[in-house]
Amino acid sequence: MRSIAAARKTMVAPAFYDKWFVLAVLSIVGIGLLMMTSASIVVSDKQLHQPFYFLFKQLVLLTLGTFIGSFIIQIEIINWDKFSGYLLVGVLFLLSLVLIPGIGHSVNGSARWIGYGPLSFQVSELTKFIMVIYMAGYLVRRNHEIKLKLSGFLKPMLILSTVAILLLREPDFGATVVVTATILGMMFLAGMRLRHFVSLFALVISALALVAVSAPYRLARLTSFLDPWARPFDTGYQLTQSLIAFGRGGWLGVGLGKSIQKMFYLPEAHTDFLFAVIAEELGLAGVLAVIALFVLLVWRIFLIGKEAQRLDKHYAGFVAYGFGLWIAIQFTVSIGVNSGLLPTKGLTLPFMSYGGSSLLVNCIVIAVLLRIDYENRLAVLGVR
Repeated sequence: MRSIAAARKTMVAPAFYDKWFVLAVLSIVGIGLLMMTSASIVVSDKQLHQPFYFLFKQLVLLTLGTFIGSFIIQIEIINWDKFSGYLLVGVLFLLSLVLIPGIGHSVNGSARWIGYGPLSFQVSELTKFIMVIYMAGYLVRRNHEIKLKLSGFLKPMLILSTVAILLLREPDFGATVVVTATILGMMFLAGMRLRHFVSLFALVISALALVAVSAPYRLARLTSFLDPWARPFDTGYQLTQSLIAFGRGGWLGVGLGKSIQKMFYLPEAHTDFLFAVIAEELGLAGVLAVIALFVLLVWRIFLIGKEAQRLDKHYAGFVAYGFGLWIAIQFTVSIGVNSGLLPTKGLTLPFMSYGGSSLLVNCIVIAVLLRIDYENRLAVLGVR
């Protein structure tokens, strides 16, 4: 009987996807839709006379993202490497177009969008994706140079500097930080010498600090972060309202849909400060659950990358590492901003906050990761 059971077990076809990875994605997206709806329902009803406007729009974008992802997942990973240079040139061109008056669409003083109305797209979100795709190829082609020579990491720094300058011209300091940190992390994982990495890291931190204090509004954000209660109705308003939400949440929260701060007290409650609403309505238990799901997601992404590296699919491995770092950095910064641990930055919570460009690009990222995992499993089975 034992031999029969063992034989049946070996006959079960292996899964062609990581179940824990898919579970984490679906859980985060599901909770995100629920909490985004709760956070936006009052604003939507007041401004648009339709309480579920943002939910309907997010569902449309999620459907579109899934449709695009169904095509992206069919592209072999090696093809991304072949066309990464052209994609980089294309995104640099788009970043330049955004800065041209009449072409770039400005919102709240920042020219980050191309197009108008429902057809607007935030180019900085696409930039994060393309930079990972391009940098992964560079790390494979120049791996020996990166490990041994100073020029190995100076060359990609020229590209990163160009991208950073264009992003800061919008201005989009948050995206600049995420892109820079992601690329530095990828270079470290590629085996860069520690002394080179520390020197480069110190240089980048100094440059970002200089940029942060060079603009009056960025300096005001930095100083208000250190003591938001000093000016609770001016520069510290967003953070103080967010901290009130955390304080009201307690252990188990005030209950789903019962947030007070989302009622026009907390600005951008359904976008940049969604995590504060989660803390208020679901409490510490909900906060820890969301963090645990993101940790699970990033962990499974890194496992996918590690498996690709083991199978000598180094490009796919670096792509997975880059996406894992990007998601980890962005959700850490978003949570840090909401909880007052980091200065206020305009960064959404991945897969959860309202935002069309972010959601569409995130869907593409998941499709590429599923493709990497799929190719890994085929290689293990000896199919390819």
